[in-house]
Amino acid sequence: MNSVFAYVFLGISLAAPVGPVNAAQLNTGIKNGFSHAWIFGFGALLGDIFYMALVYFGVGQFIDSPYIKILLWSFGCFVLIYTGIESILTLNSIKLSSDQEKRVRLRQSLSSGFLLSLLNPLTILFWLGIFGSVLAEASQNFTGNQLLLYSFAIIAGIILWDTFMAFLSSGARKFLSNKFLVIISIISSLSMLAFGIYFGIKAYQLIF
Repeated sequence: MNSVFAYVFLGISLAAPVGPVNAAQLNTGIKNGFSHAWIFGFGALLGDIFYMALVYFGVGQFIDSPYIKILLWSFGCFVLIYTGIESILTLNSIKLSSDQEKRVRLRQSLSSGFLLSLLNPLTILFWLGIFGSVLAEASQNFTGNQLLLYSFAIIAGIILWDTFMAFLSSGARKFLSNKFLVIISIISSLSMLAFGIYFGIKAYQLIF
């Protein structure tokens, strides 16, 4: 059981670092509330699980191809710059009332989280690298069923972090002014743009 809790904590640690997905989830919660932030995080988790499954079935080595890396960086650049610009253009939708929640469908937040995670190079490199290393080390000491249990423990940790982020962002809507919420949203949008530009530079360096 101690090992299970250790892997739950590992899942929290893997999900916690500030990145484009966390920034976008925070932005979603500020604009649309807890349910949208949580379902956005769940969509991102589906992307994480997809790459965890690839690692589990031994597909991780293909990430070393420079052509694959160029594709990943380019896609990430496009998705994050597009998302960041869209977030800035919709700043006027941030209101303390719940009217906006009724106009945005949950499936839209779900698909946004999934696509952002799926096309985010940091997610791909992170999971294929970090989780691949964890799985390789654990496979030396544990059976297949134990590896599956610990993988689910990591997923549970990610869900706990997503729930915390959803509470954090939706709580900000309740206790902060519209002006301050706009400032937070601008910061998170600019961080997405910065990550997008960084990914674009990485793709350019690999090409040229």
